Amino acid sequence: MATPLSALTDQERAQAVARFEIVRPFFHEHIPLTQMARQHRLPLRTLTRWVQRYRAEGLAGLVRKRRRDHGHHRLLPPCCSASKAWRSRRPPLSVRAIHRHVSDLASQHALKPPSYGLVYAMVHHLSPALITLAHHGPKAYAQQFDRLYRREADGPNALWQADHCLLDLLSCARDRLPRSPG
Repeated sequence: MATPLSALTDQERAQAVARFEIVRPFFHEHIPLTQMARQHRLPLRTLTRWVQRYRAEGLAGLVRKRRRDHGHHRLLPPCCSASKAWRSRRPPLSVRAIHRHVSDLASQHALKPPSYGLVYAMVHHLSPALITLAHHGPKAYAQQFDRLYRREADGPNALWQADHCLLDLLSCARDRLPRSPG
């Protein structure tokens, strides 16, 4: 089923139009794909695939397809949760140490150990707020990620502010009164 153009992002639409501009001479001016491949320094197979997808799906077919497993990983839940737990440990562990721990855990369960790249991607995909909270505590988390900066006192009368300037009420009242015309 073809994806409607309205479902694409602006960047994907721009990519589709750019690719169509490359293959447009093939459709309108009947220029051979081999000549266009040399001219644009693209593989002939790529241009052939673009032409086939344009004929089958239209302009939306020229957008790069996402993998079906995009956003998912092959790591089993125990290894996944363990890697997240090791990342939020104090003192912080390096990715290499986390990879070693996850590989040991996988081999204990007779599973194929994950690649370093997969563990790296999982560890760096964790929320920075969560990592700050785990490594530096709630005070650092509040200072960096709270929307409002609230001043909190550790005890009674630990934080207070006073204004000792006298206020000239007469000049303030004069500024607020409507001025008479003329």
